[in-house]
Amino acid sequence: MRPLRSTALACALLLVPLAACSSSDSTGTDSAAENSCVLGASGGTPVGATPSAGSGDISTNPEVATGYRSNMAPVETASYSVSTANPVSTEAACEVLRDGGTAADALIVAQTVLGLVEPQSSGIGGGAFLMYYDAASGEVQSYDGRETAPMSATGDYLRYIDDVNRTVPQPDARSSGRSIGVPGVLRMLEQAHDDHGDKPWGDLFQPAIGLADNGIEISPRMASSIADSAPKLALDPASKDYFLQPDGTGKPAGTVLNNPAMAKTLSAIATDGADAFYTGDIAQAIVDATADTTAGRTPGQITLDDLAGYEPKTRTAVCTEYRDHDICGMPGPSSGGIAVASTMGILSNFDLAQYAPTGMDANGGTPTAEAVHLISEAERLAYADRDKYVADPDFVPLPGGSPDALLDPEYLSSRAGLIDEAKSMGTAQPGDFGPVQFASSTDPEHGTSHISIVDGEGNAASMTTTVESAFGSFHMVDGFLLNNQLTDFSAAPMAEDGTPMANRVEPGKRPRSSMAPTLVFDRNDDGARGDLVLVAGSPGGSVIIQFVVKTLVGLLDWGMDPQQAVSMVDFGAANTPSTNYGGEHPNVTGESDPVVVKLREMGHQVSVADQSSGLSALQRTDGGWIGGADPRREGEVLGG
Repeated sequence: MRPLRSTALACALLLVPLAACSSSDSTGTDSAAENSCVLGASGGTPVGATPSAGSGDISTNPEVATGYRSNMAPVETASYSVSTANPVSTEAACEVLRDGGTAADALIVAQTVLGLVEPQSSGIGGGAFLMYYDAASGEVQSYDGRETAPMSATGDYLRYIDDVNRTVPQPDARSSGRSIGVPGVLRMLEQAHDDHGDKPWGDLFQPAIGLADNGIEISPRMASSIADSAPKLALDPASKDYFLQPDGTGKPAGTVLNNPAMAKTLSAIATDGADAFYTGDIAQAIVDATADTTAGRTPGQITLDDLAGYEPKTRTAVCTEYRDHDICGMPGPSSGGIAVASTMGILSNFDLAQYAPTGMDANGGTPTAEAVHLISEAERLAYADRDKYVADPDFVPLPGGSPDALLDPEYLSSRAGLIDEAKSMGTAQPGDFGPVQFASSTDPEHGTSHISIVDGEGNAASMTTTVESAFGSFHMVDGFLLNNQLTDFSAAPMAEDGTPMANRVEPGKRPRSSMAPTLVFDRNDDGARGDLVLVAGSPGGSVIIQFVVKTLVGLLDWGMDPQQAVSMVDFGAANTPSTNYGGEHPNVTGESDPVVVKLREMGHQVSVADQSSGLSALQRTDGGWIGGADPRREGEVLGG
């Protein structure tokens, strides 16, 4: 049986593995064409097969950049729609929706397939945050599937081997066992499926099981990532065998990877639920892999009790007004929802419509320097508050005990007043909410993936999922990679003045994230929440906040279609003097670009390094949905 390639036609998902799908030929039509998952004229050039030049700083470029697919077109669908970072995953999830499954059902298929076709970004050995909209009840739920530190972890867990041997973990914190957190995504998906699923749990694993058995082709983007990480992958025997050739170089694009170990793992989970992962043989394999000391690696301390005791959490969504919309995002331990809401609240004090991009085209036109300046300054202010105040809320309370103080409209208006429309502030100061017992942390996070789904009943899911950096900790067990999520903690438990770091390691704590899965609603004349109008999100580590903000502004202030908004130049800033202006974009002409020149005249230190966002956006239309997928990765939109 041939390895699966993306097709635009349907197959019977629940009875036939996806590898059996085939497209129609010129002499006939597919019998299921009327109900098929349809791909619009997405256009674009292929994602590059070799890494493109750019910054090697994983704080701003968490995964290797692989080019840009120019002139992609939005995809319109009548009833349901899905966008993931890989066409194979998108197709698998779309078939679930076509067969009447819910957004929660499709998430399971998308996640398990992504673990095979883009293991560098996500998988069952990692964690996720999910925003879910239940159309029947109108309820918005936030699911927290973030990884946790083992219960034996101390503040120095990432910094020293132990209190006696005060040397750094070997070969480094990320590649040691110390970076591995207790995975959360499967427990979270199980809870979401219990709440909102329709199809039988076990059936939803069959597409990925079929792919693992029959083989998947390494895509150009995956090949680039393997080549970039080959020296680290070589440190783990299982990762070395799976991803590398005998000479130590990465397996090239087009190579077929079979993963019988993953098929066995997924089959166990399909039969016995998430318990098969968190207890028994798979759990023991995770513990053993974490404790492995091959090549002098420092072991981690995850135990069987840590795995068995993991619980996902349902948290209160962060929902705030922006012009005539409500924007809903994740609360802590993700800082993404709060930082996006803070940025948008600051920007609501400015007339951004007058600064719309010029030369509008399929790639989103050319942003104006005035818009990049205002948005970047608002982000600096938002990141300053995020750095100081946001961490796992079960350990570090926000000012006032909720996001309300940070997102109060009067407070954000005062923050907006700090912006000089002619000159960059460089670095912003956090707002003053009185004495706090914790110190700021600016540690960046790294790579991720994103899934946006709307099903035929109007339910919607926006889920950002990750194994942290590319290929996580490089530890592979039972066919999947283990995360390095604990490196999102501050390595040092104390600031120089002895104040505890808000994002320090503590037993059972969840590291801070910037993941920002987002749902946007109309607001009715009476102020009540109206219809769901937008599902969006992106991978990208700590830069996610910037990617999501520029997309929301493009859609809500500048009237772009979703493809233009995600295709637009990636720009923005964390709380540093550096402002990103993505040089991979065809409308950016490098260091001499007029926008870059003007920004520098305004005091910005501009970086034109290539960006590696993976945005997706699905927007309601009068007749259905219209969607866009990021041209910087290999994803697509499908629906029906």
